[in-house]
Amino acid sequence: MSRTALIFSLLTLLLAVLFVADLAVGSVAIAPAEVWNALTGGACDPATRDIILKIRLLKAITALAAGAALAASGLEMQTLFRNPLAGPYVLGVSSGASLGVALFLLGAPLLGIGGSSFLQSLGIVGAAWLGAALVLAAILAISRRIKDIMVILILGMMFGSGVSAIVEILQYLSDEAALKTFVIWTMGSLGEVTGDRLTLMLPVLLAGFVLAVAVIKPLNLLLLGENYARTMGLNVQRTRLRIFLSTVLLAGTVTAFCGPVGFIGLAVPHLARMIFASADHRILVPGSMMAGAALLLVCDLVSKSLALPINTITALMGIPVVIYVVTRNRNLFR
Repeated sequence: MSRTALIFSLLTLLLAVLFVADLAVGSVAIAPAEVWNALTGGACDPATRDIILKIRLLKAITALAAGAALAASGLEMQTLFRNPLAGPYVLGVSSGASLGVALFLLGAPLLGIGGSSFLQSLGIVGAAWLGAALVLAAILAISRRIKDIMVILILGMMFGSGVSAIVEILQYLSDEAALKTFVIWTMGSLGEVTGDRLTLMLPVLLAGFVLAVAVIKPLNLLLLGENYARTMGLNVQRTRLRIFLSTVLLAGTVTAFCGPVGFIGLAVPHLARMIFASADHRILVPGSMMAGAALLLVCDLVSKSLALPINTITALMGIPVVIYVVTRNRNLFR
């Protein structure tokens, strides 16, 4: 068995162990045997079965999907911009989603329209997705006119900063109850995804994953720069659009349903490169997805054990990885 195949096998085993552990760990400890019985329809206490199937299973599946999505989108952004500090939110997707939620939770009450039927039907998820979609529209419009990818990166960062300033104004003007709800949303949560929401979330993420797999070969070409990719016959502008769309589908959907979960998309692609010792995206894309899913499951386990928000844990685990990679491997994209 080759080294790469062995690593993928170990990652698969690790994912299975972490998934079962995530179902067993919580405010009520459940033995692995009971978890197995609940999943397979065996003899199990009804209350335990409800805890596993209606709460923990949904949360564990959300962690798997969200971790894979953030890692894949982060890898795409780092390769496209050839920047080790680029992440899934570099285009302002998170800021756009945050603005949508801020307008829904903070802005609508200030304007006296918080009780409108349209806004109630929109909800936090719809508001976040609408904000992310508007960002996508702006980025697509910009990318059609601008050829320099670094200019797009800078504009995305500036756009995100401007949107964050608007959100801060809304926070300053809002009442305490609405502000608390918004702040809690920004901390991220995997437990707010119900069964109905999961049936909406997974198909959109699947579309993003399909696009991420479809751009594997272009990503390998982009490793050596856009000029080289053009000489090899790659339509760079079309590839950019596909990567942007994939990133917004992946990162935007996770943000809409789980809040802005940070550092997974930034740190995991670096972990995948170190683990596999490869720059080939045929290995890195699936490897990053699996590593991202595993890391977010670990973060969820720690979060439940310490009763802390998921964003706190992802930051504490992701920041050392990024610092290590940036200080030890300065020639990552050369």
